[in-house]
Amino acid sequence: MLRRPRHRRSCLAKKVQGLVYVLEEWCKGCGFCVEFCPFDIMTLDGKMNSKGYSPPILTDPERCTGCDLCGMVCPEFAIWVKKVPAAKMESRG
Repeated sequence: MLRRPRHRRSCLAKKVQGLVYVLEEWCKGCGFCVEFCPFDIMTLDGKMNSKGYSPPILTDPERCTGCDLCGMVCPEFAIWVKKVPAAKMESRG
């Protein structure tokens, strides 16, 4: 029996992209956002905020789908995501 792929998004054109915002001073460097990102596009920056913690950065922002999982797992509410049409993001260049 043939099964359909669970995620059909890979075959479809990407219509939305995520813009990730990080309040660096609120971040405590726990790394939950890095660990739970389904696309592995976040990493801890290495530069420190005024409290001595390393906030996250996006390594490949074009791959962000705006799922907001990083924002949901952040215990400090230091991350949020805004969904933007992919065509609008491409025009920002």
